Order: sequence, then structure tokens, then C-alpha cells
Amino acid sequence: MFVTSAATSANRRSVFYRVFGYLLLFLATAELLTAAVSAWYAERTIWAFLLSSIITAAVGGSLLYLAGQEIRLIKRNLFLVTALGWILFSAFATIPLYLALDGISRVDAWFEAVSAVTTTGSTILSDIESLPKGVLFWRAFLQWFGGIGIIAMAVAVLPALKVGGMKLFQTESSDISEKMLPQSSRVSMAILWVYGGLSLLAMLSYWLGGMSAFDAITHGMTSVATGGFANYDASFGHFNDKPWLLWLASLWMLLAALPFILYVGMLRGDPWLLLRDPQVRAFLLVVFIAVLGLTLYLSVQGRDWFDALTQVTFNVVSIITTCGYASEDYSMWGTMAFIAFFYLTFSGGCAGSTSGGLKIFRSQLSFYLLIRQLRLLIHPNAVFVQHYAGKRVDDQLLGSVLSFCFIFFATIALLAFVLSLFGLDPITSITGAATAVSNVGPGLGDVIGPAGNFAPLPDGAKLALSLGMLLGRLEILTLLVLFVPMYWRY
Repeated sequence: MFVTSAATSANRRSVFYRVFGYLLLFLATAELLTAAVSAWYAERTIWAFLLSSIITAAVGGSLLYLAGQEIRLIKRNLFLVTALGWILFSAFATIPLYLALDGISRVDAWFEAVSAVTTTGSTILSDIESLPKGVLFWRAFLQWFGGIGIIAMAVAVLPALKVGGMKLFQTESSDISEKMLPQSSRVSMAILWVYGGLSLLAMLSYWLGGMSAFDAITHGMTSVATGGFANYDASFGHFNDKPWLLWLASLWMLLAALPFILYVGMLRGDPWLLLRDPQVRAFLLVVFIAVLGLTLYLSVQGRDWFDALTQVTFNVVSIITTCGYASEDYSMWGTMAFIAFFYLTFSGGCAGSTSGGLKIFRSQLSFYLLIRQLRLLIHPNAVFVQHYAGKRVDDQLLGSVLSFCFIFFATIALLAFVLSLFGLDPITSITGAATAVSNVGPGLGDVIGPAGNFAPLPDGAKLALSLGMLLGRLEILTLLVLFVPMYWRY
């Protein structure tokens, strides 16, 4: 027993050293790339990124040196590797921000890095347009990398961990049993090509639409990652004089909120795969209803219908995809709009996309369960078999979905209570908690709304929100399971 436990512990350490070593070496390479951007614009921040790269590479290389030659990635290790990987990446991503920005505190640098890596998009920075180009590129790159990390976790890790119904979207190619399968590697590479292709197309369209080359690159990365970091205090409102850019951004955000595994299927010869998916159809229907309703609402108030349609489409898509761009302070559109955007904060996009939130399929399954319960009230002895996306939905899966929905809203409620302890007003506390766990970005109200940022919040509140962002991005249960004593028993 002791030998087995010792061998398992040694294998776990080897797994961690190998995975985290490569992760940090990749991050060090990205810091070198950002240093090159700083050099191109003759900025002194080049030294901050060079020093960060040396530190990160040294730690990453040391971890690889300590790793064994052969490792086996087992299911139990996936929990810890996934959770610690996001935390470790965020920690080392903090270093360049702390070194490059004068006067920034360690807490603020950590908050900004976590917000970037989790693609939340909340920020503590102001006068953003005056920041060094290297810093702006670094923020955008972190979100871009976080976006592909989210997809990889959704396709390869979460189904194996049975988190909140993600098993529905498991395929033979994304299953991880006792080791990483070659098929999983091929699917991941195909998804990476799709992700990179969409990013390049977004960059090109923005550049052709009138953005500078730098703005096109950074906004292309943050749009497809549904991250929402912009290069201006006015966010995407800086481009309101070019409404076609808002439409282009809406398109890329919408496409990024759809399951990337289905794009791979389309490229393999099934062009209608997306439209046959019930999750995609439901998501597009919600977007259509929200856009139509709010456009009519603003038109009745006397606003030009095309301007209303443009602004509503952009901001609705931005929030429901959890991107978090803003072109206007939509919280000032009226009470109905205020409530509508608050609801959209929770929705999220599709599973297997870069968006956060509750995800549409969980809302669908919860609704199906409600219908089944109503039918059982009428026919108590009947047997109703529920199917979703061509797969049978059993009680265990429904229980998993309901458990996740409960812990999702319970986490928001608890985080809102914690924020209130720091003296924040109810709107800031509630919407701040919701936007953090849903990975949306802006909240509502005068402080953290679309026209504000998170800088005025006390350090304790920023640390609590950082934890909320990580919990939301890790689908909550992936992190909480580490606190179950049974997990640590061999």
C-alpha cells in the first residue's frame, strides 16, 4: 500500500512538473514576443517583459528538469492539473504587469491578470489609450490564450470530470481515460486551427474596416476569445463613428460563442452541423428575441431604428457571449434594459466555446426537467425518456446539471455577500459577483458599470472577485472538488 501510494505521488509530481514546465516555457516565449512589440514601439517596458521572460523560463525549465521521463495522466490528476494550471499561469502573467506599470499594486496586477486569463474583461486600469503598446498587447494575448484554454478544457477535461452535464458533449475523440489519446490530440489541433483562423479573419476584417493594424490585432484576439479587453476607456464605443465595426465585432463574438467542435465537423464535410444542434438554435433564438425586444424598446423612446438596432445588437451579443465590450452605457437605457442585461449576464453561450456563464444547454435541460415533472404530476406512473442532441438524458445527468446550477447561483450569492462586507452598495455587490462568476466583465451601476471600472474597489473585494473569476472559469466544481478529503485518498 505504501509503495503504491509513493509511486502514485511520484507520478503526480512528474505530471505537474511536466505540464507546468511546458506551460511556463510557452508563457516565457509569449513574454519575449511582447518584448518585441515594446521594442517596435521603442518603449521602456521591453525590460519588464524581458526580465519576466527570464524568470518564467527559469522556473519552467527547472520544473521540466525535475520531471521524470515517463508520466501517466490519470483522471484524478486532471482536477489538480486544471485548477493549478490556471492559477499558476495567472500568477506568472501578473509579473510583467507589475513590472511594466508604474504605481500598480500587486493586488491590482493580480486582478488584471486573472481577468485577462479567465477572459472576464474586468479592469482596474484607466486612461487605457495612453498605456504602452506592450501592455495592451499583453492583455490581449492573455485573453486570446485563455480563450483556447477554455475550449480545450471544455472539450477534453470537463466531460471526463462529469462537471455539470458536460458529458453530453463528450466524443470518442475528446475522451480522456488513463492517458491522453492520440485522437484527442488531433481534435485539439483541429480546434486550434479553427480558433486561429477565426482570429486572423477577425483581425483582417477590423483592419479593412478602418482600425489601425495594432488595434485590429488586439481586438481580433479579444473578440474571438470573448474576452472584451479594448484599447480605449470607451471600450468599443471608440469606434461608434464606424458602425460597421460594431457589426463585424458582433459577428465574431457570436461565432466564438458557438461550439468549436462543431466547426471541426463542418470542415470535415457536414456544413449543416451547427444549425442542427439544439444548443446553437436555442442560443441564436435567445439572441434574436433579446435584440428584437430591446430595439423596439429604444425605438419607441424615439431613437433612430438603425442606430438602436446597431447598439442593441452589439451590446446584447457582447454580454450574452460574456465578451464584455461596451459601445454605450446600456444601464442608462431604462429600467427594462437594465433588468434585461442583468439576466443576460447569467446566460452565457454554448458549451465548448470561449464564452462563460451558465451555458445555454444547462438552461435547456433544466426546462426539460420542469416539463417532465409537470407531466409526472398528471401521469405519476408514466415513464418519460428525455433526449438531447441525439443522446438519452438520464437522471444522473440531470442531477449533475441541477447541482451545477445550484452551486453556480449559490457562489454568486455568497460572493455578493462577501463584497457587501467591504461596504459596496447592493447593485455593485450583486452585479459584481454575477459578472465575475459568469466571466462577463462589466457589471451594472455607477461604479463597475460599462462607463466605470473596478479600480475604486478595496483590495479585499478585488481578491474576492479574482477568486470568483477563477471559480467561474473552472466551472466551480473543478476547483471545489479539491477540498473534498476523499480526493486526496489513494
